[in-house]
Amino acid sequence: MGVSDHFLLSDQTPGRRGQAVTDDSHRFTTMYDECRQRVWAYVVSQAGRQVADEVVSETFAIAWRRFDDVPDPALPWLLGVARNVLRDNIRAEIRRESLAAELRAWTEEDHAEWVAERLAVVNALASLTQEERELLILVAWQGLSPRDAARVIGCSPAAFRVRLHRARKRLVQAMKTAPVARSQSRVRNLSEEWS
Repeated sequence: MGVSDHFLLSDQTPGRRGQAVTDDSHRFTTMYDECRQRVWAYVVSQAGRQVADEVVSETFAIAWRRFDDVPDPALPWLLGVARNVLRDNIRAEIRRESLAAELRAWTEEDHAEWVAERLAVVNALASLTQEERELLILVAWQGLSPRDAARVIGCSPAAFRVRLHRARKRLVQAMKTAPVARSQSRVRNLSEEWS
C-alpha cells in the first residue's frame, strides 16, 4: 500500500476535498447532537416510542445523504423529513394491512357454506338405503375401484357398476331436493361427472 492509497482510505485525504469531508462530518455530528433529542420527541409525540428510534435513524440517514440541502437552522428541515418518513411508514403499513386482509379473504373458507353443503350431502346420503350408501362410500370415500369394491360387496364388477350407477342417480335426486342453493351447482357437477 503506497502513500496515496493510505490517503484514499482515510479521512485525511490531502487537499481541499479531505478538508470538506472532515468539515461535513463535524457539522453533521454537531447537527445530530443538537437536534436528535428534539426530533425524537417530535416523532414520539406523533407515533409513539415503538417507532421513534427507527424514524429518527431514517431521518438522519436522509440528512446525511442530502447534507448539502440541509439549511441553517436544521431543526425545522429535520422535523419535516421526520414527518415525511412517518407518512411513508403509515402508507406502507396501510398497504401491508390491505394486502394481508386481501390474502386472508382468499385463504379463509366460508365455513357456513361448507357446513350447509356438507349437511345437504349427509341428508341426501341418509335418504338412501344402507346398500346404496355403502356402494358410494366404498368408491367415493374409500377410493376403491369398482372391481375392488365389488369384491368387498361380493358381486361381479358389472353388477357393482349397475348398482353404483343407480345409487348415484338416487343421490343426485336427493340432493336436488336439498334446501341449500349452493348444493345445486354441486349436484350439476356430480351429475356431469357421473354421466
